[in-house]
Amino acid sequence: MIVRVVLSLFLSVMFLEAVQAGDIEDANDAILIKDYSKALSKYKDAVANNARFSAEQMFAQEQIGNMYREGLVGNKDYAEAMRWYKLAAEQGNVDAQINIGSMHKEGLAGNKNYTEALQWYKLAATLGSARAQNLVGGMYSAGEGVIQNYSEAMRWYKMAAAQADSNAQFNIANLYFDGNGVDRDSAEAVRWHRLAAAQGNPKSQYNLAVIYHNGQGVIQDYAEALVLYKQAAAQGHIQAQSNLGYMYFNGQGALQNYIKAHMWLNIAAAGGESIAIKNREIGAARMTSQQVAEAQRIARECQARNFKNCD
Repeated sequence: MIVRVVLSLFLSVMFLEAVQAGDIEDANDAILIKDYSKALSKYKDAVANNARFSAEQMFAQEQIGNMYREGLVGNKDYAEAMRWYKLAAEQGNVDAQINIGSMHKEGLAGNKNYTEALQWYKLAATLGSARAQNLVGGMYSAGEGVIQNYSEAMRWYKMAAAQADSNAQFNIANLYFDGNGVDRDSAEAVRWHRLAAAQGNPKSQYNLAVIYHNGQGVIQDYAEALVLYKQAAAQGHIQAQSNLGYMYFNGQGALQNYIKAHMWLNIAAAGGESIAIKNREIGAARMTSQQVAEAQRIARECQARNFKNCD
């Protein structure tokens, strides 16, 4: 009899978990088609009537928090977002802990509170979150919620970098390039930017491109700068798009090409880059109306492709 009861209970738990997993899958599918009301309902079904949650259910709680925070199911409701984040955070969900920290930092949970933000980031960081470790490093670097300490920032960045976090690698590179907390070392800055750039980090791709474009601590190399600007530009980095247009306009790293120059400057200008607007007008004065029309056409096509395969 006892065996039957235990077995029945075990099968009930398995069935319940399968139902909950199905709810989460349905919610994820609804998110993809932007049916946010259905997604919210399914996420809530997945976490209903449970005192102890699986990782998938904590993910659902965090997603519910995200939906209230972003206002995907009505007006933004930061208090409700915080309530759901805390349900997941208290059970060790690091993404929820980070989100609570960011709400305190951004002032979405009342007044901005860097000290509270740092505490939540540290909680997630001590659980091994590379993203949180990088955020803690950023707080020490900026002196937010703590006395500014570049050495401590470097320590936290390197924890995250040890897990191949590209944003931490980017931040380490900047500390070396600026000489903050360490001796200024351009070679070391380039090395860390390369690690991040190789992982597709557009900020490092752009910074590295600028370093080669201007020959800052390295031999000036327009061809290398052009390649790196292209990589960042394809990910929507506005300054990279602007500089790429500038290089084509001046024939740096490639043959001079006013149409490509105007295209990239036009894209960057649409993104709000003021220097791109100025350079685009200078370039347009040297082009025929047909060339300008062609550049505008391919700029629209590039934007429609989300900047991919534009060059």
